[in-house]
Amino acid sequence: MTSPDAAHLRIARPTADMDAAVRFWAEGLGMELHGRQPGHHGTLEELAFLGWENGSWHLELVRDAEIGPAPTDEDLIVLYLDGPVDEELIARIERAGGTRVAARNSYWDEHGVMFSDPDGYLLVLSTRSWP
Repeated sequence: MTSPDAAHLRIARPTADMDAAVRFWAEGLGMELHGRQPGHHGTLEELAFLGWENGSWHLELVRDAEIGPAPTDEDLIVLYLDGPVDEELIARIERAGGTRVAARNSYWDEHGVMFSDPDGYLLVLSTRSWP
């Protein structure tokens, strides 16, 4: 058994527009699309899986007629980059549908760049390191 501290992490997020969400995460952030499953007969949601080849986590996007996006100011995915955020990365995320936004908590504006994805969920590219 894998120890919980070494386990792979899955983050699932609902989306209203699968194509827009995949474009944001794949073309904008550079994640790889590992798979996509269309919905079937209105009973099974549409799914997409994105991650990086050697990443310790992946994102699952879910489009379901009964469950829509409901982001809050605290629904953050934070990537700790341990240095300045590349301006080309910022431009690429914006071209892929991301909107640069001010953080409710000024800590994130002082230590990174925050984006809203097409569903309103927040992504922070932090200049800090972890831990």
